[in-house]
Amino acid sequence: MTTTKLSLPQDTLLKLRDDIRGWAEGLGFAELGVSSIQLDEHERHLMNWLDAGFHGEMEYMQRHGVKRSRPQELEPGTLRVISVRMNYYQQDTPSIEEFEAEPERAYVARYALGRDYHKVMRKRLQQLADKIAEQIDGLQYRAFVDSAPVLEKALASQAGIGWIGKHTNLIRKDVGSWFFLGELYTNLPLPVDPPLDAHCGTCTSCIDVCPTQAIVAPYQLDARRCISYLTIELRGSIPEDLRPLIGNRIFGCDDCQLVCPWNRFATPTRISDFSARDELQQGDMLALFGWDEETFLKRTEGSPIRRIGYECWQRNLAVAMGNAPYNMSFIKALQQRRDVASELVREHIDWALAQQQQKNPENH
Repeated sequence: MTTTKLSLPQDTLLKLRDDIRGWAEGLGFAELGVSSIQLDEHERHLMNWLDAGFHGEMEYMQRHGVKRSRPQELEPGTLRVISVRMNYYQQDTPSIEEFEAEPERAYVARYALGRDYHKVMRKRLQQLADKIAEQIDGLQYRAFVDSAPVLEKALASQAGIGWIGKHTNLIRKDVGSWFFLGELYTNLPLPVDPPLDAHCGTCTSCIDVCPTQAIVAPYQLDARRCISYLTIELRGSIPEDLRPLIGNRIFGCDDCQLVCPWNRFATPTRISDFSARDELQQGDMLALFGWDEETFLKRTEGSPIRRIGYECWQRNLAVAMGNAPYNMSFIKALQQRRDVASELVREHIDWALAQQQQKNPENH
């Protein structure tokens, strides 16, 4: 972004901000807010988090450093950040008790059941930027949807879209936390929106429920223990001591959101792209493990699941099958796959077979 200074009257900017909100709503965004680019407090939090090593093998977090917390270094000329949110909540989202009561059914994080949100939001953010550019000569911008070193939750909280909860997700009182975020970095000097007060109070539901105790303190997440990190970001072997705690979660984890009291106000998404794909919603573990690589690529086309690759997909399912109750069909499927599996997958298959053998009623 080359630096172009825009000079507009305050009343024009106020009206423009209202207009932009209306355009965003017409594009399916649930809310829009404007933030300044001063993120000093959030930068300190980021640096402390990195120093503690909580980012695990996400080396890009360390590599990008303060570019994440200094928008003008990522995109010179940036004066404001326009943040948007888009709901993805599904009406038939099961409770923790419901999906844990079916340990042979694979659980996929709700955000990943439909079309890849990156694609859905990026297209609409571009349409919003085009609409603004029609009104403003010299507009400069860059759109982001979880696609660059951006402190999206910090920016959204400063823009009044919600507050950062103890589980480190963004929450809003009247809608909960089931939403995606996107940003437009821009040289447009819009009036900023006021941040919201936090309303977590003394509640520790998210901390208490975390299967792996990844929320090590309020507002402190050790990603190395987080099931979302273990099943999505981690490309190698899942630590053995954490495997039993993953249960039947094969891609991500929603537990901290499922127990958040504010999510009782969540409303279902109006975006049809986020509707669940039947096979992922049904979670037939045996059928999903039976996919070959070609089937995996075909069935996950346009899905965020594809980014983990076939090997990690098999790894995650092997762990879930090991955690399931004794099941001869699972044992046979694991044994059949073992000899053709990669070294990484074979390691997790062997673990799963050992777990299943321990549960064999004939051994007790």
